[in-house]
Amino acid sequence: MTDKRNGLTYADAGVDIDAGNDLVERIKPAARRTNRPGVMAGLGGFGALFDLKAAGFRDPVLVAATDGVGTKLRIAIDTGNVDTIGIDLVAMCVNDLVCQGAEPLFFLDYFATGKLETEAAARIVEGIAEGCVGSRCALIGGETAEMPGMYAKGDFDLAGFAVGAMERGATLPADVAEGDVLVGLASNGVHSNGYSLVRKLVEVSGLGWDADCPWTPGITLGEALLAPTRLYVTAALAAIEAGGVHALAHITGGGITENLPRVLPDGLGALVDLDAWDLPPVFGWLAETGGMEQADLLKTFNCGLGMILAVAPGRLTAVRAALEDAGETVVQIGRVQAGEGVSHLGSLG
Repeated sequence: MTDKRNGLTYADAGVDIDAGNDLVERIKPAARRTNRPGVMAGLGGFGALFDLKAAGFRDPVLVAATDGVGTKLRIAIDTGNVDTIGIDLVAMCVNDLVCQGAEPLFFLDYFATGKLETEAAARIVEGIAEGCVGSRCALIGGETAEMPGMYAKGDFDLAGFAVGAMERGATLPADVAEGDVLVGLASNGVHSNGYSLVRKLVEVSGLGWDADCPWTPGITLGEALLAPTRLYVTAALAAIEAGGVHALAHITGGGITENLPRVLPDGLGALVDLDAWDLPPVFGWLAETGGMEQADLLKTFNCGLGMILAVAPGRLTAVRAALEDAGETVVQIGRVQAGEGVSHLGSLG
């Protein structure tokens, strides 16, 4: 009898299980660096375990967040500079969690590509681990998906999932009131939003990713635009502990215009003094290159402020000290007022 089997394997279809196993072994040391109280079991199982009591919680409420990095990935892929894109991924999730008053506890990632390149994938996951260390969050699991035919050569996608907790009754925003002081924390550049427009503006400029950066001498344009999203977790939790923080707004897609009102109750708006801080030069270059109006800048980018807090006036000194002790550049930018939306004084510059 003739054996008609063709002998095809999973590897023949483009999926290398051994490469996936090699990646897991490569990233285990990075994951171990992120261990914190509460971690019971991490990489290698069908699921990861976390003990809330061991983490110090008595009556916890869980908070979950998920996000990606958007088309900033395109710059990382095109330049081959993938070492910090994982920090962006973590930051986009944990900075959202802390706006609810939650302490991030653990993180899981999803990495998908057409052909698994172990070295590049390990650099990406090591960046994720770096972001977890910076936000006191354990990397306890994830998924690596090799999907031939779904992604072009060298392309990949990332998603992240973070879980945090706070004690019951500590949820933010809470008690936001007219007269609360608005405090902004400096961003680290564009962070991870608006990159479809950024890429279009770079195309309009005629510059390549390897061109000298127009606003920061000594580095390339690609390097400047890949500056990782700032992690605000440690500073934000210290400010909350100081007392008087009524709300935090992570300034992501939609900019100050869209994100600040999300943490204000009905009937209250914000008055923001645009002269209170200097517009970072990256945004000035983007605005000039695209002929962008101030309103579009404020509705698209963070414009130099990655997080905004609403603080009770009597606690401003203590909160500011806590933020600065945690390494933040802090600027008082306005106040909560009666009304709706965001009103402005002055102009960006």
